[in-house]
Amino acid sequence: MSLKIFNTLSKEKEKFVPLSHPFVGMYVCGPTVYGDAHIGHGKSYISFDVIFRYLKFLQYKVLYVQNITDVGHLLGEANEGEDRLLRQSKIEQKHPMEIAELYTRSFFEDMDLLNVERPHISPRATGHITEQIELIEILLEKGFAYENNGSVYFDVSKFKEYGKLSNRKLDEAISGTRVETRNEKKSPHDFALWKKAEVEHIMRWKSRWSVGFPGWHIECSAMSMKYLGETIDIHGGGIDNQFPHHECEIAQSESATEKQFVKYWIHNNLVTIDGQKMSKSLNNFVSLKNLFQKFGPLESRFFILQSHYRSTLDFSEEAILSSKKGYEKFLNFYFNLIERKTFSQTSNKIEVEKFYNSFFEAMNDDFNTAKAIAIIFDFIREFNSTISENKILSEENFSEIKNFIDTTCGKILGIIPNKIEKKISTDEDELMSLIINLRNELRDAKHFKFSDKIRNELENLNIVLEDTKEKTIWKKKN
Repeated sequence: MSLKIFNTLSKEKEKFVPLSHPFVGMYVCGPTVYGDAHIGHGKSYISFDVIFRYLKFLQYKVLYVQNITDVGHLLGEANEGEDRLLRQSKIEQKHPMEIAELYTRSFFEDMDLLNVERPHISPRATGHITEQIELIEILLEKGFAYENNGSVYFDVSKFKEYGKLSNRKLDEAISGTRVETRNEKKSPHDFALWKKAEVEHIMRWKSRWSVGFPGWHIECSAMSMKYLGETIDIHGGGIDNQFPHHECEIAQSESATEKQFVKYWIHNNLVTIDGQKMSKSLNNFVSLKNLFQKFGPLESRFFILQSHYRSTLDFSEEAILSSKKGYEKFLNFYFNLIERKTFSQTSNKIEVEKFYNSFFEAMNDDFNTAKAIAIIFDFIREFNSTISENKILSEENFSEIKNFIDTTCGKILGIIPNKIEKKISTDEDELMSLIINLRNELRDAKHFKFSDKIRNELENLNIVLEDTKEKTIWKKKN
């Protein structure tokens, strides 16, 4: 089964055919680094991390670019307010570039903990001012942009396909801009390519129009085209960036090059908190650093991957606690799997191939991680059922099983810890060790009635004891 991707541009699942097989250029809008990353960032970058991992597994040669926005992302729906970094620099009384460095490091620290692989290139907007100015020059020369009072705007009326990604018409577009900005524009729908800097704006560069700074939208066009070419295979980002950010990227890029900008647009959906949209204004957003104080990063990753990337993820402590129990079952299974030393020359066998096929069918269907994880738990149930019937598997079959889990849960889903030293809970381990030792003493003294009672009572608590030649292993039932 070939990989199919839901393309936001066509609103359909399409067979993935890269522009130049086996090479794939993938650009994902990165964070605006003026604060700590939150769970919404976690959902987005975990989703694209799995896409990146799966494309590599399919042996595509992926060049993954994810930018850092450190200037030009202005406050307000119309992107006409104060620069977000400049505003934060006033609050923290630090230079804007210090703010950018601080929260860039913070972002990557959080992503590393979530086992998100680093992109190949993380270009910064401030490091690509020349490329942005050059792209603006082309748009001016071709008549798609105009200059007024030192600022440059894109003339949306000149790009007839504006709105083709979001299906929004101009009369539905955001027009709530400041009065002074509206007077500079031919139309309230036009968007800034270059802004003349106010006196207090510390981050500023020289151009032939003014001393100023680039608009938010031009940054991604310039950086993606620099590293991936004028047409790229995949462009990703949050669904909230679909309009106006990605719509504006398409308009300026295709106007400049007269080529299709992106072949496949991929958008992940948003996170809600207890059923309500996550928002700083509602003070209901959860930073990843605060989340990690209560839940492990890989528990959080597992929770996010249990929903499809295009589905809304509702975050609540009850939901993540429920997910945590599932992750603990997975870890307990994995720990027992890698610890196993008892094998047999036997015909007993788990057919791993059928689970491989089901897993890849789910992943090829627009990266359906929710279904893929359900298949993993189907596999765990079959494994536990086989073992509980005292059917000892061959070493070869165990090797197949471990490779299956390492491939699907490690390489692709990224939910296996890099280092496993103990089971989930030290207290739980110590208690079970005490019970097992007591049972062994009863068996040695031939008090089988009491030792069997311990086994049976534990089974009632969904805990299974498995006696091997070397030791007794315990595990939780699913």
